[in-house]
Amino acid sequence: MSLNKNDKILIIGAGLCGSLLALRLAQRGHQVTLVEKRPDLRRQSLDAGRSINLALSDRGLNALKMAGMDQKALAISLPMHGRMIHQLQRDPFFSPYSGNPNTAINSISRPGLNALLLDAIEALGTVNLYFDAPCIGLDLETCAAQFEQKSSNPEQQDKSVLEIHANVIFGCDGAGSVVRKTLQEQNGADFKFSLDWLSHGYKELSIAPGADGSFQLRADALHIWPRGQDMIIALPNLDHSFTVTLFMSHTEHPHGFDHIKSAPQISRYFEEKYPELLQLIPDLIEQYQENPTGPLGTVKCGPWNAKGNVLILGDAAHAIVPFYGQGMNASFEDVLVLDQLMDSGITQWSALFDQFAQKRKKDADAIADLALDNFHEMKEHTADPIFQRKRGIEVRLEQERSEQYQSKYSMVTFSPELTYHQAMTRGRAQDRAIEQLLRQNKLNESQELDEQLLLIQGHTNALLEQKEPND
Repeated sequence: MSLNKNDKILIIGAGLCGSLLALRLAQRGHQVTLVEKRPDLRRQSLDAGRSINLALSDRGLNALKMAGMDQKALAISLPMHGRMIHQLQRDPFFSPYSGNPNTAINSISRPGLNALLLDAIEALGTVNLYFDAPCIGLDLETCAAQFEQKSSNPEQQDKSVLEIHANVIFGCDGAGSVVRKTLQEQNGADFKFSLDWLSHGYKELSIAPGADGSFQLRADALHIWPRGQDMIIALPNLDHSFTVTLFMSHTEHPHGFDHIKSAPQISRYFEEKYPELLQLIPDLIEQYQENPTGPLGTVKCGPWNAKGNVLILGDAAHAIVPFYGQGMNASFEDVLVLDQLMDSGITQWSALFDQFAQKRKKDADAIADLALDNFHEMKEHTADPIFQRKRGIEVRLEQERSEQYQSKYSMVTFSPELTYHQAMTRGRAQDRAIEQLLRQNKLNESQELDEQLLLIQGHTNALLEQKEPND
């Protein structure tokens, strides 16, 4: 099917990825219908405990810039220049993300950013928007979908079926994607799918502003309380509160969500692990008991497209755990890559979808693996002396030799010119090189900086040469 602006495009899912995709395709002049199963979040607030803050970084900003939305997003964000590590019974310390003081990731509210995109879509006046309409049927052969619509009158319980016929369908309907499930049913054994649940779940808490309305913690940092098997992070909000997320095993005894439920258990757990937070969150026990515990998992699948007229992207294609702060950024980068391919001279939707899937699959798998790596780093290694020495060396190299050195984190987060797979491959080798050199006492902070750089580069390259050609 040829790619032209008369084609009717159906996007299922009006979360962050679907909204940016709808906005960009409408800006390009396409006829777009966007359907969301949930109510319009601009008119109905999210359930408590379901609004994990997001870290908007360069890859996501590049995609937003494509649609003219980057500055508007930054206007509702707070920059975080590094991690504030809260050790148990020791003073906290600040670890910058990069040696470049101008680099930062940006704490942003998920519903706030989603609302910003939906407002921009409505302002165009060309997109058909439907909310509160879950997809109940999808026919890939005819490229048609059915949605259950509730009555707009809350006093009425009537429901009707909305049927939409399109030329192409995009599935941006999240980790539990109906579109992906339809692809899986159609392709059978040819569709590869895995959903790997993390042993840990999450629970959201909140630190209110101080009595004078000020931040109770440093505002330009992502705060981490690493505790080995579990951890807590906190991100700042515009209203001077912090969104706090506890990551803990479901089943591990005695510290697990399955075991810590009563007020005395919660109090004892936080007194032992996070005493500072008992002071910062006076109603911590109530928040813990009232807010839900959410699961964490990684989705890998393929192929992402079928029939030349259906494509999944974002979390529907590659949901990841949140520990690299790249889930949203990766989904936004999907839209950017698709947009760039549309400018490359491709004339068929089928060819566009094939090339997109081929180009992005390796990178999607890479950031999924990196997110799991960072989970272990954040909860276990950030307080490790070797890790701290490594970060000290890296920060100085990035400050004084920025043209020659970037940490793995910087490559992933601040260098969108590198693919995720490229950043993962070199970054992992570089991390191993520094740790090995430190443990072997071949690298130390008293050496000249150029000597450190040469040692690290040489050992990194040697490790890269040892890898399999297709790794």
